[in-house]
This record gives sequence, structure tokens and C-alpha cells, in this order.
Amino acid sequence: MSDLRTILEKFARGAITVEEAQKAIAVHSVEHVGDGIAKLDIGREMRRGLPEIIFAERKEYADTLRIVRAAVKRNGQAIVSRAKKRDLKRLAGALEKKGLQVKIGKNSTTFLVSDGRRRQKAIGAVGIMAAGTSDIGIAEEARLVAESMGCKVVASYDVGIAGMHRVFPALKVMLEQNVGAIVVVAGMEGALASVVASMVDVPVVGVPASVGYGFGGDGIAALASMLQSCTLGLAVVNIDNGVGAGAFAASIAKKRA
Repeated sequence: MSDLRTILEKFARGAITVEEAQKAIAVHSVEHVGDGIAKLDIGREMRRGLPEIIFAERKEYADTLRIVRAAVKRNGQAIVSRAKKRDLKRLAGALEKKGLQVKIGKNSTTFLVSDGRRRQKAIGAVGIMAAGTSDIGIAEEARLVAESMGCKVVASYDVGIAGMHRVFPALKVMLEQNVGAIVVVAGMEGALASVVASMVDVPVVGVPASVGYGFGGDGIAALASMLQSCTLGLAVVNIDNGVGAGAFAASIAKKRA
């Protein structure tokens, strides 16, 4: 089956009719993988600017590998979110053997796979902050998604309010780089998101991280704190949802740019 560009090129030079092009595009719009294990929405990136994201946490190794290869073949790239730790290096190695490029997030089981053909100029910039070292894995999810969407990323980690002096230099750099949105990942009480939102004139996306213990542990306190923030300009995604935060922030930054 031809990719969309090939279909359009054939139509442009008169090799196929309007009806044939329409049928080919319709067939192209859904990619079936394996024996009904997945149906990829391969038009998502063209339609919404979002990459194909494969949630791998509950998928078998072989199924994940087949789905990723199909997605990259069609779109040139894909995000694999939360692969099983035991499968991470095996998946990366198998994909690299097929000539694909794999970028694994720091302290993360999420990675970006591409065929290396894309050489697009960055459109927009996204700032990403992690309050503590324990929050880096979630922040890296956001970074990989934003980069896959064509944004420049300015990241600063371990800048939580336990050492407030660390926040200001990081924010200064991000504002100098003209970021269009800032993702703030924070566990424990999640206060960093409110602090950042109170100091900048760009949208802030708070990500409560499942870091904490006791009353309000597993991100519950951070989620409640961010949702109850009195600081305007702060939006909040679900606990540990770095993927969603990266996609939202990159969409804002690209429109702003």
C-alpha cells in the first residue's frame, strides 16, 4: 500500500484518477496490524499534529514490536510509552537492527523511534521542569512527545521549591528562549506548578507525579494541590501523564509560533 505522499504524487502527474486517489486515501487511513491486534490511526499526525503513541505497558513484546514498525513505516516516527522494563533494551535493539533510530528518555521506559528521514526546522519552544530527580522520567515523556511534534525543548530538572533559588535561573533561561508553554512535573505536594504559573505570562501545564508517601501519597496530594491552585494560567493533567502534558504544551507552542 502506498503512503499518502506517493498517492498524491501519482494523482499530480495524472497516473491515477480522482476516484482512484480517493479510494487509495480511504484505504490508507487505517493500518491493520497482525491478526486484528491493532488498527493504527495513521492520519492522526497529519490531522492533529500528534505522533502515533503506542502504550506498551500491557502489550506483549512481539505485538509492541510489530505495531511500532508499522507506525514508523507509515509516519516516519512513533512514541512508545511505558514499555515493560524487561522489554526496553530488547525492543530498542530489535528496532535499531532494522535501521531505525531510538531515543530513550532518561530514567524512563518511554522512547521515540524514527526512520531518520525527518529534518524539519523547530516550530515553537516548550519549557519542561521537574521538581525532583524522581520526577525526571515523567518529564522525559513530555520532552520526547514535544520533540516529536517539532518543538525545541528547554529542560531543567531538580528545581523544586525545597530549594527555591533553583527555580529562578531555570525560568529565566526558558523565557529568554521564548517558550510558548511550560510543563511542570512535581510530586509530593506539587507546589512548583503554582509557583511557576504565578511568575510567567505563558500557559503552564502541571503534571502531578506519583512521588510521595503516607496521606496523599502516589500523587494524590500533588493532584489536589494543582487542581486547587489559586494561580491563573495553570492547566493540570492526570497523575504521571507526561505524554499528555507534552502534547498539550507543544500544541500551544506551535500555534503561538
